[in-house]
Formats: sequence, C-alpha cells, structure tokens
Amino acid sequence: MAMNRDLQALREYVTGPTSQNQAETTVRLLVTHSNLNAKFMDIVFDLCMTVDSLKNKLCFHCGTNPSAMVLQLKDQSGALLAVMDNPSTKLGFFSPKDGYILHIIDTDPLSVSANGWLEDTSKVAKYVMSDEDYNKRDNTYRKYKQDKLREDPSWTLDKEIAARRGVPYDLTPPKAKVEDEDFQEEEAKSIEVGARCEVTSPEGGKRGFVKYVGKCEGLPLGWWVGVQYDEPVGKNDGSVKGNRFFECPERYGGFVRPNLVKMGDEFTPFDEEFEFSDEDEI
Repeated sequence: MAMNRDLQALREYVTGPTSQNQAETTVRLLVTHSNLNAKFMDIVFDLCMTVDSLKNKLCFHCGTNPSAMVLQLKDQSGALLAVMDNPSTKLGFFSPKDGYILHIIDTDPLSVSANGWLEDTSKVAKYVMSDEDYNKRDNTYRKYKQDKLREDPSWTLDKEIAARRGVPYDLTPPKAKVEDEDFQEEEAKSIEVGARCEVTSPEGGKRGFVKYVGKCEGLPLGWWVGVQYDEPVGKNDGSVKGNRFFECPERYGGFVRPNLVKMGDEFTPFDEEFEFSDEDEI
C-alpha cells in the first residue's frame, strides 16, 4: 500500500540527518490567533493542503470552528501577504516560506476563546474559603504556626526545616538597604516581558511568566521583575501598595530582583512550592 503524503513527509522529517531537516513539500509556520496571546511555533504544513484542510488542522490547535476562521498569511515582519479565502486553493499557491506567520481571525463572537476564556484563569469560578471557615478547621498550617510561635516567638519555617534536617540554623543578618536607584539594572536588561521563567532561591524555584520589568513605586529602590506564577504561590495580584503593574489573579503575582530570574522555554509548569525571603520577593 502506498504511503500517503502526510506519512511520507513525517517519515522524511524523522529520518533526516538532523532535526532541522524536513520534506521539500512542507513548510514551518508560526501560527497566531486573534483571541489568544499564545503562539504556536514551527507548525509543519504540507504545501499541497487546501485552505479548507488547513482550517481543519488548525482547529485542533486553537479550538476555533473552521467555518469561523479567516486565514491571513504574513511575512516574518508581520506584513500581510494574502487573505486565504478560497477553500480549494492549496497552501503552495501562496509561496509561504519557513518562519512566515499564519494568522487566524476568529469571527465567532461566541467562540470558546473569545474574551480570554481559554487563557485568563481569573474568569474561571474558584472555590474560596472564608477566614472564618478556615479558622474552624483543625490541623491547618495557620494553627500549626500559631502553636509554634507560642512555644518559640522566633520560630520560622526555615528554622523548623533546619531542625528536622539536623543542621545548624543559619540566621542571615538583614540585608543592607538599597540606595542605588539603578540597582540591578544590568541584570534586568536581558529579561523579556512574556518569557517563561523560573524564580530561584537556595530552597528551589517557582515558575511562571515575566509580566513586568522596571522600577516600582512603593518598593525599595532599583529594578524589579513582576512574575505571574503558574500556581497560587505568589504574594499579590500584580499590584503593591495601591500601585498596579500588571494583571493576574490574587496570590499568582510576585515582584523579585532580576538576579533571581532565569528565562527559558524549558521552565514548564510544575506543582512544587518553595518559600522565599521577604528581602528578595514582595
């Protein structure tokens, strides 16, 4: 049985001498969407696919009904090259090149991706427990902490961890007050808003997206990086002392010094939480 075109293209790609090799009948495109901030990198398309087939394939990536799609082909600078409105026209007719942009316009006002419903977690109803109900519970961290502080007013979680590990507790002296308005400016220059990142500390890290880079009124002098974490392990909602720097759900936001931030697509979400010093994160 003859191998169909898609399987042949896949075979040639996988068996190529490097991961960059691909069949001559395919092209790698960056896919963007009118309702989504997310971008789909290096999606491989066969040049013989019709516009109709393209829409059916794209539906699995973005959730937009093919009948509600308007496809635009743009070059790498974002300049519009063509509106792909003929369902029977093949992709190769438009002469796309690797790295070109295939932009999806969702015309359905009731689309599942409209108004941020696929990305904005603040729109999703969540269970919220009142302080009154939480205080009625037994075996909570709040009660555990209160009991520990009654026994030892100097108790901290770091001190408890050190005791359980059987190692000396290193009480680091308070850090000197920052008086340089451009403190860590050089470290901040390499950090990009929108990038995946990991905020590091001696105990571990917390992952998320960079949402803000700059100075922050209400925080100590110098440069700060605003991060929206993947989990509710932050300390705010993107605002500090009445000053808002970015939007995110409560307890998903945090501000850290640039030297604690590492960027990279390898920092995918994970579920671990780590404690941070108040001197480095606000």
